[in-house]
Amino acid sequence: MQYSKSVMKHFMRPKNQGKIKNPDGIGTVGNPTCGDIMTVYIKVKNTKGQNIISDVKFETLGCAAAIATSSMVTQMAKGKNLDEAARITRNDVAEGLEGLPPAKMHCSNLATDALGRAIEDYRSKAEKKSPEPAKRKKKK
Repeated sequence: MQYSKSVMKHFMRPKNQGKIKNPDGIGTVGNPTCGDIMTVYIKVKNTKGQNIISDVKFETLGCAAAIATSSMVTQMAKGKNLDEAARITRNDVAEGLEGLPPAKMHCSNLATDALGRAIEDYRSKAEKKSPEPAKRKKKK
């Protein structure tokens, strides 16, 4: 299978590999067919009223394409607000890696799904933390 130079670069020297201590969101996905498992960890900071991904890391057990797509998606997400990061597509990841073989496109799906789950996890935790709005008293 032929990989681009960018895929090989991200496979041999992945960016943002590892685990974040006390992450704000965690997303784990797997593919039982190929055996790839990916976990994405995010730290979120509120900057000027926007929730920005200030740090993002991944742990991946899988093939070269799985590791490369995990590395690429973390690079693409870092510094973006949650909505922008959630809109990163499998095609964005594949293009960032200068292409993926068709049989490995599922890896870019896994990477974006893991990021999406980390964002969902952060949002669900944030909802639970925020106090319910005070009920207004009706005027009689």
